[in-house]
Amino acid sequence: MQTAVFSAKNYDREFLGAAGKAAGHALTFFEPRLDRETCKLAEGFSAVCPFVNDVLDAEVLARLAAGGARLIALRCAGFNNVDLPAAAEHRLRVTRVPAYSPYAVAEHAMGLILTLNRRIHKAYNRVREGNFALDGLLGFDLHGRTAGVVGTGKIGQVLAQILSGFGCRVLLYDIRESDACRAFGEYVPLDQLLAESDMMSLHLPLTPDTRHLIDAAAIARMKPGVMLINTSRGGLIDTRAVIEGLKEQRIGYLGLDVYEEEADLFFEDLSSRVIRDDVFSRLLTFPNVVITGHQAFFTREALSQIAQVTMESLTAFERGEPLEYEVTAAVLRK
Repeated sequence: MQTAVFSAKNYDREFLGAAGKAAGHALTFFEPRLDRETCKLAEGFSAVCPFVNDVLDAEVLARLAAGGARLIALRCAGFNNVDLPAAAEHRLRVTRVPAYSPYAVAEHAMGLILTLNRRIHKAYNRVREGNFALDGLLGFDLHGRTAGVVGTGKIGQVLAQILSGFGCRVLLYDIRESDACRAFGEYVPLDQLLAESDMMSLHLPLTPDTRHLIDAAAIARMKPGVMLINTSRGGLIDTRAVIEGLKEQRIGYLGLDVYEEEADLFFEDLSSRVIRDDVFSRLLTFPNVVITGHQAFFTREALSQIAQVTMESLTAFERGEPLEYEVTAAVLRK
């Protein structure tokens, strides 16, 4: 199947290219992000393969359909950037990769927890400068602390298991409780999790119901000095409210791998440019904030699985078989 791959980086060419060749699909890689200006590049392609920050609103989807596209094969788990009703209107099928490597994301979240707690990023820079003083690097034992996991799908379950292994008391919250997670923690109401957690990590999809789940009101209910981790979707957090929480020392530590306005920042080398996002720039001024550029998914195992599942969706569509990982507008009504 002729497929246009947008937001393509070298690693996409490596992993998707190998999987596409093995599956007999012809992939054309485009480095630009998919949006209203670049969607014309997809003319003549039966399938389009976008990533997390590509724009798939009603206008883009209409243009893709007019250009011959019939399948949108997302190479990510989230689908919040797709106007699903518009996709249905234009008879565009949409698939995703719901689970590539829960270990990759959960382990990265744990890495952020350890980095923030033990100030590893600061210690690294100090030692390179010949400064071996320990002042300002004091951490705390994770053992015996209370950790909240918000969202207990596969990633949340893995993180709960990791935290349990560290000896943490693990509190869980999700609208759908998982029996598998009960082995590692206790389900409680969200308000209780906010009030009792020394650290909490978000593992939810971005939907109208979860957008800005962490807002000023939620922060006011948190335990003072809480550690907040987000490796899911930037829109789960009201960034301006979090900045106020940091200034008031309500939030003691912040670890982010995602940011709600990341589309114009992440996955690009902007080291020689001025960052024009004042909110993001303000975050970078806090000494108790660690930000990574949406790399939690970035392991060899995860990229291999993403490529494999994406090719499986292309193959199934080409053969007229059921699409195992199809997502439709019906999910928005659940």
